[in-house]
Amino acid sequence: MSTAAQRHWVEIGFVILEPHERTGHLPEDTKRVPYYCRLKGFVTEEPRVGEVVEVETLLGRRVSGEVLGLNPPFSHDFGEPVPELIEAGLQARAILDGLDTGATMPSSGGVEAGQ
Repeated sequence: MSTAAQRHWVEIGFVILEPHERTGHLPEDTKRVPYYCRLKGFVTEEPRVGEVVEVETLLGRRVSGEVLGLNPPFSHDFGEPVPELIEAGLQARAILDGLDTGATMPSSGGVEAGQ
């Protein structure tokens, strides 16, 4: 079974509102499930995945919840690149480079607009 020593980074989860406590102004499928929180923090006691522990968040809050994972990875990304946005960025850089504002802009890394 996985354990973490004190001051290890973990993810916990807990129910904030049960379904019957949620507002009636929600879609039906949303109303049927609890409002659940997942957060990350430092363990303040010896945990095991599945046990309830207290963690201290980066802002110093102390929160209790069920340990969901030890040293949890980031699992989000920003999706696939959008070619139109890349081109718009290059065009914006060319416009800004052409303005004489007295401010210096970082180099565009050798990529010229329109290439």
